[in-house]
Amino acid sequence: MTRSLSLAVCLLLSLSAAPLLADAAATPQTAQQSLMAKCSAQNKGKQGDAYKAAQKACLSGNRAPAPANASQQRMKDCNAQAATQKLQGDARKTFMRGCLKKQ
Repeated sequence: MTRSLSLAVCLLLSLSAAPLLADAAATPQTAQQSLMAKCSAQNKGKQGDAYKAAQKACLSGNRAPAPANASQQRMKDCNAQAATQKLQGDARKTFMRGCLKKQ
């Protein structure tokens, strides 16, 4: 009797959970989830620290420096040129404006 009762309870629970599992399978992955799945597949077979390092590198994307860094470098170069020419005041402002636009 208890065996058939526990079987009935298990059957009832599995039937009630089926729609929830179907909804989870139908939900598309986010971009982050897709990236994690791709990186995990690439690093399959690696273990320990090698796996962690490869995952970190893959997930960070090793992207090129942001454009802000290029503009910071441009500002640094123009400042150095203005200092070399010993420009001050309005002459420096005019020079910097032109220097930053042409690069």
